[in-house]
Amino acid sequence: MPAVKILFVASEVAPFAKTGGLADVAGALPKALRKLGHDVRVVMPAYRGILSRFSFVRTGGSVQVPVGGFFEHADIWQGAMAGVPVYLLDHPEYFDRHGLYGAAVGDFADNAERFAFFCRGALELCKELDFVPDVIHGNDWQCGLLPVFLRSTYQTDPFFVATGTLFTIHNLGYQGHFAPTLLKLFGLSAELNRIDALEFYGAISLLKGGVVFSDVVTTVSDTYCREIQSPEYGHGFDGILRAQHNRLFGVLNGLDPDDWDPQQLPDHPFSSQDLAGKAACKRALQQELGLKVDAEIPLIVMVSRLDRQKGFELIEDAWDAMMELPVQFALLGSGNRELEERFSARARSHAGRFALTTGFNEDLSRRFYAGGDLFLMPSLYEPCGLSQLIALRYGTLPVVRSTGGLADTILDPQQDPILANGFSFVPYTATALLYCLNRALQHFAAKGAWQKMMRYAMTQEFTWQVAAHRYLELYRLAQEIHHEGRR
Repeated sequence: MPAVKILFVASEVAPFAKTGGLADVAGALPKALRKLGHDVRVVMPAYRGILSRFSFVRTGGSVQVPVGGFFEHADIWQGAMAGVPVYLLDHPEYFDRHGLYGAAVGDFADNAERFAFFCRGALELCKELDFVPDVIHGNDWQCGLLPVFLRSTYQTDPFFVATGTLFTIHNLGYQGHFAPTLLKLFGLSAELNRIDALEFYGAISLLKGGVVFSDVVTTVSDTYCREIQSPEYGHGFDGILRAQHNRLFGVLNGLDPDDWDPQQLPDHPFSSQDLAGKAACKRALQQELGLKVDAEIPLIVMVSRLDRQKGFELIEDAWDAMMELPVQFALLGSGNRELEERFSARARSHAGRFALTTGFNEDLSRRFYAGGDLFLMPSLYEPCGLSQLIALRYGTLPVVRSTGGLADTILDPQQDPILANGFSFVPYTATALLYCLNRALQHFAAKGAWQKMMRYAMTQEFTWQVAAHRYLELYRLAQEIHHEGRR
């Protein structure tokens, strides 16, 4: 089977820049594709701090992008991750800022211009490198103009005549709505501001551009793929997505098992065969967080953005009843300022029972995953979720609301007592959450059965290898659809 040439375009890529799960996908999927023998290149913006913290070299090349009748340019830097070439587009005026998409006061006012420039620059990068991709894989609204430019500005350009496009929705809740003046600024036709193109309730939606103009559209789990075609989860896009259902697919995200390996922990490593280190991790985490050191008290942990999507209104509704349970609770995360303040107050009033750490710390997050007994994830919606997959690797059994990727990865004992790897509930209510937690605590009390479930959870493989093969099938489908569309 011939190698596929893939340009993978993302606004964030781990470990170079990260705000969420998109970065983890962009940092892992290209490596899995390369291991299968394919020629994949990654491009992202040169955000502040990347060049000083990572090994990139200036190529000497640059790209020129027309913006409002003038040309803006970006220098090209090249690095690598596990042999995958990574290119940075360096335009300090757009990207040398504190924050990727905004600051504490809100999103950057020129995000539309920044990421329109990024999309056009990524296409010009291909020409500068003389890299003719078989397929361009864009991700989320920041890359939504990639297929729009290809179907308009570059429509007759022989360089891209055989290039198909695949667009991945990582979270439909973020849609990139901007004023239609963006079209003129980047030389796009005003006719794109229509209902069957980019127009969306008086604005233009860059996410809609990615969905409508790409050859193939994917999202990050089968259940989420079905959910977003319904009014309940569609965020106003359900009709648009139903119209594309013949080329809309769910592909479950994976994990790189080498990145999340309890046997590689610097302190107290453990495995499914030897859980002694797991108990030591719990003791160390309890001590670090100021919680009572007691192996018999179930420790519930949560690593999350503080956001309504993640189910925090359920936790608040259930809070008093949760604090009556014989548990400890540790939360690591940041986000909504009001939520931070309310949970900070709870941490003060429940010292020794509830520990809150705001901000994000990669090393501390691993200690949470390794030291917890239960991982709480009661999401309102969850496209895929990586946290529950990481928790499984560390034997910290997830307690989840059965939605999106959580429904596709977590099996409750009530569904299958033999293959269960966590606990789940369906109604988005505090009552359902508390009932599920109580069932989990009953299982925790049965030590033999609990350890058996832990060991099974740790051996499950949600790797990128399976996802990479599926993406390759869809890349070829994108090429076929593109070819048919040009005939």
